[in-house]
Amino acid sequence: MRAVVFSLIAACLGGCGEDIEPAKDFGPFAREVVSFEPGEFAGYGDHEFPDIVLGPPEGGGISRGGMRVLSLGVGGEIVMDLGEFANGPGADFIVFENPFFAGGDPTEPFEEFGRVSVSQDLEEWHTWDCVPAESKEGCAGWNPVLEFEYVPGEPLDPTVTGGDAFDLGELNLGWARYVKIEDLKTLPGEGNTAGFDLDALGWIHSREGTVR
Repeated sequence: MRAVVFSLIAACLGGCGEDIEPAKDFGPFAREVVSFEPGEFAGYGDHEFPDIVLGPPEGGGISRGGMRVLSLGVGGEIVMDLGEFANGPGADFIVFENPFFAGGDPTEPFEEFGRVSVSQDLEEWHTWDCVPAESKEGCAGWNPVLEFEYVPGEPLDPTVTGGDAFDLGELNLGWARYVKIEDLKTLPGEGNTAGFDLDALGWIHSREGTVR
């Protein structure tokens, strides 16, 4: 299994005396990929990696899943840096995949589930229980991503954005920074589109008490 790992410390390439382009502001969305371990039958979205999972999602609505996604592959795993986000009223961050309802019918869902964990330091992880056969709650990959336009300065609202919302309070955490998603191998793989298809991640409450 190949692994892709990104340093958390930016290297100075080409000489530190040169002008460096300012870092891109991703607002409340994931700013960096920490690591990616593709599972079997991954590959879709590789040509735009890592940018394809940074910034806001490009959802397709309830009847058409978004196509600008990264397929993790069967059993694949990715760790993302959201910056420090906090436990506030209600949901605290959102995972955007690309599930949809065939013909817009909620009784005909297409879903690929992922287990979600969070960490403050990349060492100690806290994980939501995810057993899709019993309940979808606690899992990512089952709420369609809606078509919306992010407005800087306004908090993300899961009822507007869609996606799967998570509350740090359920894990008794005051804040977190990193999010890990693991494909649960709920569907067989083929081609290069297997596993959880990550579109984006976004926080609702920042640790500083602000929104962007």
